[in-house]
Amino acid sequence: MKKLVFMFALIFAGATANAQAWTGKGDQKINAGLSAWGYGTGITGTYDYGLNNLISIGAGLDGYFDNYKDNDSDNNVFIFGRLNFHLKEALQLPEKLDIYPGVDVGVLGKDFGIGAHIGARYFFTERIGVFAEIGNNGSLGVSINL
Repeated sequence: MKKLVFMFALIFAGATANAQAWTGKGDQKINAGLSAWGYGTGITGTYDYGLNNLISIGAGLDGYFDNYKDNDSDNNVFIFGRLNFHLKEALQLPEKLDIYPGVDVGVLGKDFGIGAHIGARYFFTERIGVFAEIGNNGSLGVSINL
């Protein structure tokens, strides 16, 4: 039994050794989680694509179940494009961690929506990590390397 536990620990350690939160150009991430505040409370999903070592662009969708903007149920979906600036290299962060400020611009129901955030991703394995974003829209959840 001890050998089996040791073997799983060794495999897990090997899997986490190559975890990278941001690799730059061509890097692709999917985030899925809960939207905890901002335009409402609900779920969120985003996609980011790395243009270079500093910038990624992407898109997202937030679906709100409660606390809609202006108490208007037409404002229960936010579809947006996003731009992030990754500070991993500039701050010389560990390979598993990335910090990124960014902006979201899109359509909130029938209205124009804009948001700013600062986010962080931490990867436990090569593919799976967690993220949190705070700002006038905030969310947390799972991040997946593609």
